[in-house]
Amino acid sequence: MRLIKSLLILLLLSFPAVAQDGAAQPTGTIEVEDSAQQDAAIAVRLRDILSELEGYDDVTVTVSSGIVSLRGTALDGEAITRLGELVSRVDGVVTIENEVTETTDVVQRLNPAIERFITRIKQAVAFIPLALVALVVFALIVFAGFALARRKQLWDGLAPNAFIADIYRQIIRVASIIAAVVVALDIVGATALLSTILGAAGIIGLAIGFAVRDTVENFIASILLSMRQPFRPNDLIEIGGDVGKVIRLTSRATILLSLDGNHIRIPNATVFKSRIINYTRNKSRRVTFDQTVDAGKGLKQQRRVVLETVKALPFVLETPSPNVWIESADADKATLRVSLWVDQRESDVSLARGEAIRKVREALLEAAKKPTASAKRKAEKESIENVGTEETAELERMIASERGETEAGDLLNRDALEE
Repeated sequence: MRLIKSLLILLLLSFPAVAQDGAAQPTGTIEVEDSAQQDAAIAVRLRDILSELEGYDDVTVTVSSGIVSLRGTALDGEAITRLGELVSRVDGVVTIENEVTETTDVVQRLNPAIERFITRIKQAVAFIPLALVALVVFALIVFAGFALARRKQLWDGLAPNAFIADIYRQIIRVASIIAAVVVALDIVGATALLSTILGAAGIIGLAIGFAVRDTVENFIASILLSMRQPFRPNDLIEIGGDVGKVIRLTSRATILLSLDGNHIRIPNATVFKSRIINYTRNKSRRVTFDQTVDAGKGLKQQRRVVLETVKALPFVLETPSPNVWIESADADKATLRVSLWVDQRESDVSLARGEAIRKVREALLEAAKKPTASAKRKAEKESIENVGTEETAELERMIASERGETEAGDLLNRDALEE
C-alpha cells in the first residue's frame, strides 16, 4: 500500500510540469523594461529636443511604459507629421499617441509668414547688386550682337541675296540674345532655370512647328530657290500648267504675269516641288505644226515645196535647220510635220508659227498652179508679215514697272547661282 501511494504522489507532481512544457509560448512580442527611470529619461530627452525647435512650445510630452503621449497645438499639419517622425526616432519609444492639433491662433499663423516675407525682402535687397551686374552684361552682349547684325555690307557680301543676308542677321540677333541669357543666369547662379526654359521652349517650338508646317516648308523652299535660282525676271516659265513671265520671287511666293496680263501667285513650296519649264533660258526655240496635203498629188514634191518655203522665211534660223517629214498618210490625205527654229528674242514664237503656216499654205496653193520659181520667191518676200516681239516687249515693260514699285522684296539676283 505504501508503494502505491508513493507512485500516485509522483504522478500528481509530474502533471504541472507536463502542462507547462506543452503550453504555447507567445512569439513576436516587444520586450519593454517597465522602468520609471527610463520613461523619465525619454520624456526629458523629447522636451529638450522640442525646446530647440520652433513651433512646438505648446506641445506637452508624457511617457508611460515606453508609450509617448503628445498633446497640444502646432502650426500646421506638416509640423505635426514631422513631430511624429522625430519622436519615433528616440530610443526606447514603443508607440506614439499623437493628439497634437493645428493651432487656430491668428498671430501664430501670421508670424512665420511675416518672418519669411521679411527674410525674402532682405535676400532680394542683397541680391540687387548681382542682378544689376547680370543685367549690364546681358545688355552689352545683346547690343554687340545687334550692332554686328546691322553691318549690312558685311552680310550682303557673304550672302547670295538680300533674303539670305537678312536670315544671317536674324540668326546673329537670336544667338546674341541666347548667349546673353546664359551668361546672365550663370552670374546670378540660376543656370538650372535655363534648362527649364529651353525645355519649355522646345516643347512650344515643336507644337508651333506642327501647327505651321506648311509655312515652315514654304520658308525653306524660299531659301533654296533664292540660293539656286531656276529662273530670272522676265523669263517665260511654266509651273504646274501655269505659264507666265516672272515678275519676282518673294519670301512666300513666286509671282508670274500670264500672257493674258493676269497675275499668278504660286507658293514657293509648290514651285520647289513642281516641274519647271523655262522657255527663255535658250534663245533658240523650236516651232512645229502639221500641214495636211493631198496624198495623190506627189508627197515628195509637196514636201520639197514646204521645206523650201520654210527655209525662205527671214525669221527662221539656218541652224538648227528646218525640217519636214511625213507624219501620217492614208489613201486621200497625208500629214506633213513641219519643224523650224526661231530666235525668240527677236521673233514672237506664236506670230512666227502663224506666219509659217500661212506661207506654207500659200506656197502649196501656188505650187498647184505651177508658178515660176522667181515669181514665187518674189511673192514670198513681199508678203512676209511682221513677227517681231512687240507684244513680248510690252509685257516686259509691265513687269519692269511692277518690279520698280516693290523691287526691295525680290529675291532674284543676277549674281546668284543658276540651276
